[in-house]
Amino acid sequence: MIFVIDFGGQTAHLITRRLKDLGVSTQLILPENSYKEITNKNPAGLIFSGGPSSVYEKGAPTIDKKIFLLKIPMLDICYGLQLRAHLLDGKVVSGTKEYGPVKLTLQKKASPLTKGLPTSFTVWMSHGDSVLSMPKEFRILGSSDTVKYAFVADEKNHRYGLQFHPEIEHTQYGNVILSNFIAVCNITTSKHEVNPEDMIEKIRSTVGNSYVIGAVSGGVDSTVAGVLAARAIGNHFIPVFVNNGLMREGAEQSVKNSFSLFGVKPIIVREEKEMLKRLIGKEDGEEKRKIIGNFYIELFEREVQKQLKKGRDVRFLLQGTIFSDVIESKGSKHASKIKSHHNVGGLPVYMKLQLLEPLRELYKDEVRALAKQIGLSHEIAWRQVFPGPGYAVRIRGEVTPERLKQAKYADSILVEELQKSGWLEKVYMSFPIMSGAFSTAVKGDGRHFGEVIALRVIESADIMSTVWSRLEYDLLQKISSRIVNEVPGISRVVYDITTKPPATMEWE
Repeated sequence: MIFVIDFGGQTAHLITRRLKDLGVSTQLILPENSYKEITNKNPAGLIFSGGPSSVYEKGAPTIDKKIFLLKIPMLDICYGLQLRAHLLDGKVVSGTKEYGPVKLTLQKKASPLTKGLPTSFTVWMSHGDSVLSMPKEFRILGSSDTVKYAFVADEKNHRYGLQFHPEIEHTQYGNVILSNFIAVCNITTSKHEVNPEDMIEKIRSTVGNSYVIGAVSGGVDSTVAGVLAARAIGNHFIPVFVNNGLMREGAEQSVKNSFSLFGVKPIIVREEKEMLKRLIGKEDGEEKRKIIGNFYIELFEREVQKQLKKGRDVRFLLQGTIFSDVIESKGSKHASKIKSHHNVGGLPVYMKLQLLEPLRELYKDEVRALAKQIGLSHEIAWRQVFPGPGYAVRIRGEVTPERLKQAKYADSILVEELQKSGWLEKVYMSFPIMSGAFSTAVKGDGRHFGEVIALRVIESADIMSTVWSRLEYDLLQKISSRIVNEVPGISRVVYDITTKPPATMEWE
C-alpha cells in the first residue's frame, strides 16, 4: 500500500485514483496524525500531495519531521516538495507562478524515476511558490524555464520531488513516473476495476425496504446513479426530473426514455416561471448556485411529503455526485473552496433524509465506463457535461428571459455545427457564455451595441484538468457568423483558450 498525505490539493484524491488504476492499494491520510498512522501500518511508500497553502502561511498544514527519517520511499508533489525544503534547511520563495502546461527538460544522468522518459516533455504546473534550494542530499533531475528544482532526487534514500503534477491527465508520461515510483517501492500490482454489481448490492443493503427519491437531470452522472438504484430496488426508486427552464432542450424526454428501459416512470416537476422569478436581480454566480440548490431542496421536500402520504417510506435522496463536484466544493480539510455545487453540502435536518451517492468516489471517465457496463447507450455515456444550475451559470450576471433565450439559441447553433463537423464526440464540453460585456457592431450599415458571447470548447477525461479544443478556423468562423447573425442582440463572439488550471471549466 502507498499512503498519500493530503495537504488539500485539488488533485490529492486523483493521485490515489491513478495509483489504483496502476494496480496499487492506497489510503489518503491527513497530515496532522500522519506519523502515527504511517508507523502503525508501515506502508510501502509515501506520496506528499499538493495544496493551496504557502509553507509560510500561519496555520499551513505540516507534518512531524520524524516522517523524513522513516526508511520508506517518498515522492513529494508541489506543496509536498516545498514543505520538505522548508522543514529540512532548504528555501522556498513566493512569486514564481506557473499554471497549466510547461515544458520540462531532464538532465542526462539517469534515475529510477526517469526511466522511460524523453529528454523533454510537457507537464502540468499549478503553484505560486517555488523551491530556491533543496537539502544537500538532493540533485536536480529536471527543470523548466522558470523553475530550477522541478524534478529532484535523493536516490540513496529513495526520496523524489516534483514541482509539477504527474497525476494530472495532461502531464505527459505522468503514469510512467508514478509507475517508476511504484517500482522503487517494490510493490506487486493487481488490476483495479469498478464493479457495478458490488455497487448495486451496496445500494440494496443500505436501503433495505425503504424508498429512495432521486434527482435526475438527463446527464450521465444522475442517469447512471439512477439506473443503479433502479436495478437495486426497482419501483422503490422514485426518480424526479425538475424542469426549471435552465436545462438543455430535450433533457426531459431523455430522462423519460432512459428510465422506461427499466420499468421506472420518472416524476416531472415543471417550475420554469418560479425559478426565473427567484433569480430576478441576482448577479453573483455563487448566489445563483445557492438559490437553485435551495429551490431543489424545497421541491424535493414537497415530493417527499406527497410520497409519504401515499404510504411510501422515503428515507433516502439519491444524487449523482461525483468526486470532482466534491473536491471543488472543498472536499477535504485543507482544500480550498472553488465553487458551490448544488448537490454537495448535505441536506437540511428537517428533511430527515439520508444522502445516497453511489458515484461519489468516481471520476467522470470512470462513470462513462460504468454507463457502458450497465447497458446504457453510447449517446448517454458520452453525453456532454451540463452543470446542475444549467444556463444560470453560463449567463454572467442576471438571468432574464431574454438572455436565457439567447444562451439557448447560441448553444443550439454551437452543438449543431460541432455535430455536423464531426467534432462533437471529440470534445468533453462545449458551451456559449453570455459574458455581460457589450461591444459595438455594424449590422445592416447601422450601429448596433450588443452583448459579447464567449465560446468554451474543451477536452478532458476526469475534469481535473482541461485543454481548449483546437477547432479549425473555418468552423469557428461559421459558428461565430451564425451566432452573430441569428441570435438577436449579440455583437460578437470570442473564443476562450484558457486551460484548467488556472481556469475552471465553467465561468461561474
